Amino acid sequence: MQTTTIVTEEEIIARATALIPTLRERAADTEKNRMVPTETIQDFQDAGFFKILQPKRWGGYEMHPNVLNKVLMELGRGCPSSAWNVMVLGVHPFEIGLLDPKVGDEVWGEDPTALISSSYAPFGKVTAVEGGYELNGEWLTSSGCDHASGGAFLGGRVQENGGMVFRSFWVPAHYLKIVDDWHVVGLAGTGSKKLVVDKVFVPSYRSHVIGDYCEATHGHVDNLYKMPFFYMFYAAVSSVIVGMARGMEDMYIEHMTPRQNLNQAVGAAVNDPFIKQRLGAASAKIMGAASRILHNTEEAWSYASTGQLVPLDMRIKHFATNQFTGGECFEAAHMLFKKTSTRGVWLSSPMQRQMRDILVASNHITQNEDNIGDLFGGQLLGAPLPVPNPFGAKSNE
Repeated sequence: MQTTTIVTEEEIIARATALIPTLRERAADTEKNRMVPTETIQDFQDAGFFKILQPKRWGGYEMHPNVLNKVLMELGRGCPSSAWNVMVLGVHPFEIGLLDPKVGDEVWGEDPTALISSSYAPFGKVTAVEGGYELNGEWLTSSGCDHASGGAFLGGRVQENGGMVFRSFWVPAHYLKIVDDWHVVGLAGTGSKKLVVDKVFVPSYRSHVIGDYCEATHGHVDNLYKMPFFYMFYAAVSSVIVGMARGMEDMYIEHMTPRQNLNQAVGAAVNDPFIKQRLGAASAKIMGAASRILHNTEEAWSYASTGQLVPLDMRIKHFATNQFTGGECFEAAHMLFKKTSTRGVWLSSPMQRQMRDILVASNHITQNEDNIGDLFGGQLLGAPLPVPNPFGAKSNE
């Protein structure tokens, strides 16, 4: 059992805010090099961001889940790609807390700062074998994998118990080959490269069914780890997108405050009603998205913090409504970007990079408001949940 001095929520959020200027300075090089620089990862380590959801027994802070969400909402203002790495690498310590403690010992026994990347989409092949599973093939888009000395979580569907289930498997780093294929229009700095494994055996204790959420799977864990995994991951993605939209808002204000309008009758841009209206409307959308994420998490935490599982109807509401964040924040950011006119399109303008990063982030599978809107609306109207349950949750009632 490792012990560490746990910082306050206010202190760790202040550390995130203080890093924004540095992240903005490094953002262009981060995109150019297509990975977050090691000095930025070290800044994040020093600030304690990766410890927020890490179990205390391995030196973590084991804090309120909204602490990570609030940190991401700040970091995204500085460099979306760097913040995305904190999101991915920072949520996986929570997943370790759901597994057999032997996994935590293996990951952090020698180095409590080891980081873990992931690729959950079931690109590779998984076969159930005696004592565990065999993984073989390629897994795409593993953000921050260059910094993940602790290995990666890989997702896969496997036939067992008469049906197909979706599992997550922890694979140590020495089994993983990184292939640099990350050439994209936005979030290029995340270093989301391909992972390749060659017939790797994964013992059963290094795996869990991602959607399982009941006393049998969560009754033995500490209160933080009674939060649903899918919710924690989706809320973190939504939070970092809010941060990116806030960054666009910051840049818009910086851009417009000194600007003079070509229309002499209007003069300063601050006198233009349309420039002001776009900012007000966009800010309201961003504030609404942020408030919903934090409210949903707080509502779920009111159960988990007392040792209870979050009720099914509440899990569905939280899981579904957070997925509207990407669309709302993209719309807000585009409203602002449109008013920059030609100035915003130059590669020397950080606003075009912020816009492209938000575009790619809002395309993430966790931001699929179309399908989830249909399912959530059906649930509100009393329609039965489809089988298999797309909300990744079993009833605990």
